[in-house]
Amino acid sequence: MSELRDYEQWHRRYDDPTSDLSWRLRTVQSYLRQALDSYTGPIRILSCCSGDGRDVLEVLAQRRDAERVSAVLVEAHPVIADHARRSAAAVAAQVEVRTADAGITDTYLGAVPAELVLLVGILGNISDTHLAQTIATAPALCQPAATLLWSRARADGNRNDLVRAHFAAAGFSELHYATLDRDSWPAVGVVRYDGIPMSLPTGKSCSPFCADPWGKSSNLAADSASALGVPAGYAMPSTMVQRTCRTVLMG
Repeated sequence: MSELRDYEQWHRRYDDPTSDLSWRLRTVQSYLRQALDSYTGPIRILSCCSGDGRDVLEVLAQRRDAERVSAVLVEAHPVIADHARRSAAAVAAQVEVRTADAGITDTYLGAVPAELVLLVGILGNISDTHLAQTIATAPALCQPAATLLWSRARADGNRNDLVRAHFAAAGFSELHYATLDRDSWPAVGVVRYDGIPMSLPTGKSCSPFCADPWGKSSNLAADSASALGVPAGYAMPSTMVQRTCRTVLMG
């Protein structure tokens, strides 16, 4: 794992158009544009563990029809969520940024089912068991025929055949799958939900999003919080532990 670095330093990788992170951003945004073009009328977007929301918000800022879009961005870290709110204020779409734990189903009340769902930057940071549970829960976030975007890097072992199989088993059909074969070897997938409507369970803790990817969250979370300027003693939600550790250590 790389050395600790703060949120702003990590995001400077976006300034390099040749970086793997920039490639992932461009790829996700291209698929977002295609998905928005394919829908007529109002459309609802849900982005889980959204970070500063630049993938969604930059696309919406460029669209003349952004008024028909409502979006909910879920980000546990308050500083990062505030970045997203400031960016959201400049777009015509109705955007709500929820500073909330993405591992609690009640977080999504009023936000689902959505026509466009993003699980970007999540699936590579959880165990295979939690990966299967996450994808099995995804239909409850989706309208029938919804588009779902996901990403997962392959540098530490390509498990994406497993990811794609889980989506197929959950009632999704693959529309696109793009890869970059260097650096972190990122991949971005696009699937369509072809199943029946599913109800969102309430009052549940979704362990997939609350997983401790390295099995040592206490020390790692403390270091990550310090690097991001979180006050000492701040009670970080479980998803924030995952998100900050991934931001600081993995990018």
